[in-house]
Amino acid sequence: MAATETAVQTFKNLINGEWVEAVGGETFTTTNPANVKDIVGRFQASTEEDVIQAMEAAEQAFKTWRHVSPTKRAEIMYKAADLLEAGLEQYAEELTREEGKTIASSRMEVKRSAQTLRYYASEGLNVSGETLPSDDATTFVYTRKEPLGVISIITPWNFPISIPVRKIAPALVTGNTVVFKPASNTPLIAYRLVEALHKAGLPAGVINFVTGSASKTGVPLVTHPAVKAVTFTGSTGAGEKINRQVRLSTRVQLELGGKNPLIVMDDANLDHAVELAVKGGFELTGQACTGTSRVIIMDAVHDEFVRKLVEKTKQLTVGNGLSKGVEVGPLANESQLRNVLDYVAIGRAEGAELVVGGEQITEGEYANGYYVTPAVFVGVAPDMRIAQEEIFGPVISVIRVASFQEAMDIANDVEFGLSAAICTLDASKIQHFIQNIETGMVKINRPTTGNAYNAPFGGVKMSSTATYRESGRAALEFYTQIKTVYHGV
Repeated sequence: MAATETAVQTFKNLINGEWVEAVGGETFTTTNPANVKDIVGRFQASTEEDVIQAMEAAEQAFKTWRHVSPTKRAEIMYKAADLLEAGLEQYAEELTREEGKTIASSRMEVKRSAQTLRYYASEGLNVSGETLPSDDATTFVYTRKEPLGVISIITPWNFPISIPVRKIAPALVTGNTVVFKPASNTPLIAYRLVEALHKAGLPAGVINFVTGSASKTGVPLVTHPAVKAVTFTGSTGAGEKINRQVRLSTRVQLELGGKNPLIVMDDANLDHAVELAVKGGFELTGQACTGTSRVIIMDAVHDEFVRKLVEKTKQLTVGNGLSKGVEVGPLANESQLRNVLDYVAIGRAEGAELVVGGEQITEGEYANGYYVTPAVFVGVAPDMRIAQEEIFGPVISVIRVASFQEAMDIANDVEFGLSAAICTLDASKIQHFIQNIETGMVKINRPTTGNAYNAPFGGVKMSSTATYRESGRAALEFYTQIKTVYHGV
């Protein structure tokens, strides 16, 4: 139900265990991308002063939190997971209202976030060093894994609870404290996550939550002397800026863009290949860094594949994510809508053929939302902008090739390297693909999207800082440092 301006709830920051207003007293509102007349909430327009207070609280809390037992930390994570699941329907609806994805996708994301909390609660009990052989019989040599300190966490709007969880949970279970700033488009579901952790018993200052624009909060989030590590998911441009700003001693983890290919070989089941392309390219309205933006297809099956893809694309139902049967929701905001429409124009200007979609929908129920029909381009050359640049919307570029090696060369000839998929039954080509594709994740007869919370997530080239991975046990490495002990007896 749409909220009027007078009925809008105001949500506060969490600093040092207290829900507080921004120092400057300013707020901002967020709206539903399916209907901008529906105001989701009012949030604190934080400034550098708010962030500094949060940093000081986190720095102080670290002194005691680092010594809390792993079992106690795990208990809090489990309680927070229970709270998320108890509020599943409310939180899923709120997520859809502020981000636009379908209610089914929102339910899945909230459930996954609870699962991730439980996973790291368990993994936190196993964080340990190792014993090493010593040439000196009177010396015992071993290592300890210790927390870093204050972690600055900056997250995007497209997965506004699952991405924060996969950063916050490993940070907390390893004994670090957190200052967390979510994307300004989607602060409500992030608030619910912090609220659950707070209610579950996190001590004051262990997690601190500030909302507001990056222009007003960004500098101290990455440069404050208390910050020992920054983990960021977002645009490549913003990631590069953070990398330039951080102090020399600050660890940085950046998860950035993708231009992910699906290679379809001539032995592929074309119906299955189309399903992979549609799921990877149009689910979540194409707003996923792992989304399928390029389909590279063998000449022999190109025409039949395109026919099936166009037919399937036309059948997709676009609408409000809260409505039954909707498969593609609105874009998340006006900027996203403008960006997608601009790239559709660019593709046409470059000479690619738009065979379906790419149109803004503005009639009737669509009048107040950011809707566009899923688009498919054919006749795309590998060097076109729509084949090289991340669009972050429901646009697929189909590239025709004559050989497997040509497909591999084109797949690798972009600046990104996050996810890649192949559809084939040929074992030798599968192995060549696994060994030679330049991405952090490889999918065989699976969509480029989707990752397991217990498996490492990340890319290569301009998609990630490859030193550290998110998700899975590997994620714990970013939040810990090794201390070597020589213990004489």
